[in-house]
Amino acid sequence: MAKILIVDDDQTIGFMLKDILEFSGHTVTVSQEPRKTKENILENNIELILLDKLISGVDGTDVCKGLKDDQEVAGVPVIMMSALHNVDEICKEAGAVDFLSKPFDMDTLLEKIDQILEKEGS
Repeated sequence: MAKILIVDDDQTIGFMLKDILEFSGHTVTVSQEPRKTKENILENNIELILLDKLISGVDGTDVCKGLKDDQEVAGVPVIMMSALHNVDEICKEAGAVDFLSKPFDMDTLLEKIDQILEKEGS
């Protein structure tokens, strides 16, 4: 199973996702500080990131672009999520491997995570 970082300023969502992902066998770190994403990746050997589009006034696409431009962490896949409509293309252009519209179905999330981790592992 994978080490996953959730970056979302909604604590309720962060901890709900953490519980579900840990129940599925993953190790999960939750952060409400997008500026510490790289630090969190390196400290926790993160293998996958769930990143909210809007976090405390920070645009998640900027965070995603920053990660993809940084050789040290560029290889870590990012799934972006948002309640905003029609932002999936923007998120993918920023470097996200996938996008989830909030609210999303947990089975869909787990399937996407498994698919991405399988692709990364092969």
